[in-house]
Formats: sequence, C-alpha cells, structure tokens
Amino acid sequence: MNRKVILILCDGMRPDAMENLPYVKEFMKKSAYTMKAETVFPSVTLPCHMSLFLGVPTERHGITTNLYMPPVRPVNGIIEQLDAAKKTSAVFYDWEQLRDLWRPGNIAYSRFEARELSETAVRNTDDAIRYISENSPDFVFLYIGYPDGAGHDFGWMTEKYMESVRASWEQIARVVEKFEGEYTFIITADHGGHDRIHGTEMPEDMIIPFMAMGPDFVPGEIKEQVNIMDITPTIAKLVGASCADEWEGNSLI
Repeated sequence: MNRKVILILCDGMRPDAMENLPYVKEFMKKSAYTMKAETVFPSVTLPCHMSLFLGVPTERHGITTNLYMPPVRPVNGIIEQLDAAKKTSAVFYDWEQLRDLWRPGNIAYSRFEARELSETAVRNTDDAIRYISENSPDFVFLYIGYPDGAGHDFGWMTEKYMESVRASWEQIARVVEKFEGEYTFIITADHGGHDRIHGTEMPEDMIIPFMAMGPDFVPGEIKEQVNIMDITPTIAKLVGASCADEWEGNSLI
C-alpha cells in the first residue's frame, strides 16, 4: 500500500469519556472502532508509548516508568522502519520525554512545545495542519497531553477532565476535516486513569479507544481484541514499509 497516515493520541483519554461527544459519534460512523482496546502494563505514559512505537511489550523494551533507559537490545520503531522505506515522518508533541520514541536522524520534522496544556493542544494542532498542508508527509504523529494533565490535576471523569477530552476532540476534528480523503486517521490513547492516577491493571487504566478511518477500514465495531502494539504494524502496512522482525503486534488490515 501507499497510504498516508495521521496518528492522533490523546494521553489518558478513557473510552467512556468520549463516546457521547457529537463529533465522536460522527467519526465512529465512518470508522472501524473498538472501545475495548488494551494497552500494556504498567499503564504509564512512556512505557505505553514505547510499546506503541516499538511494537513490543514492556518486558522487551524494558521501560517501566517515565524515565527512559536505552534498551540493551534496541528495536527499530515505526519511524525507523518508515525512514528505511524512504517515507517521511513528522511529530508534534507537548511532553518532552516522548523525544526518545524515535532517532532524530530518521525524522523529517519534530515540534515540541509545552505551555498550558489546553493552549499547547491548539498551537501544536495549528502547526501540524500548516506542516501537513505544505509538505504532505507520509506519517504524522500528533500527541495531545491535555486529558492526562486534567486527570492528574482534577481526577478522571470529573467535569474538568471531561472538558479536556471535549477540547481535545475539537482539535482532532480540525485535522480530520482538513485532510479527510488525503489521509487515513487513527485515533487512540496510551492509557486511561482513575481517581487522580493510572498505572495499575484496573480496566479504567488499561482499556483504551481505537478508531481508524480510511479506505482500508470497514466502518463498524471491531470484534477481535486490539492491543496498542497492533498500531505500529498497521501503520507500516498502510504506508508501505516493512515490519521489524521483533514486532509482536498484528496488523489490523
């Protein structure tokens, strides 16, 4: 295949926090989706992202906290595999620790900005839209940290947290409405949360949404179990790159 893909991840976004939003309902009508996908344990931001980008469980990459340690046996992630296939990638994020998800020499563009989270979500989305419009990269990763920050500050499923999810979907809607028809979209989260924490094996922490919209996905609920590690091989197949031998996830197409 030779698709272009935009992956949007909202940190800490629980499926039950977004299902009743009007735009989410409209997006679901055109998407293959599950509100019962699983992340990896521990359900902590950096380990979950490492498993997403590297396609292996935490036992393999060795990252179990938000402190990065280089793996003893490195694994090529999605960015490296796309670069090897002569595909271009761009990333937009507001949590500095994510810089270790890729090797700098394999990426075409990287934007990091950390301000007040609601403001940063808008500014990074602005920049993503501008960059995509001007450069049409093959793969885009847009990270929105707002829900996780609201969860820790006010508690998951509180009014403030629900507002952060709604505001995050406003940014998702902007990107989809601008590039629908040009890109395949994957929307997900790294983990959920409960009270003001996450990291446990509780369903509230481990269950995440997965939604994919594009010509290779049949709209409707996905019946088989989806894991966060399945996202990387799915993107590789869509864009036209090889999977790394170490990857343990399965393509969803």
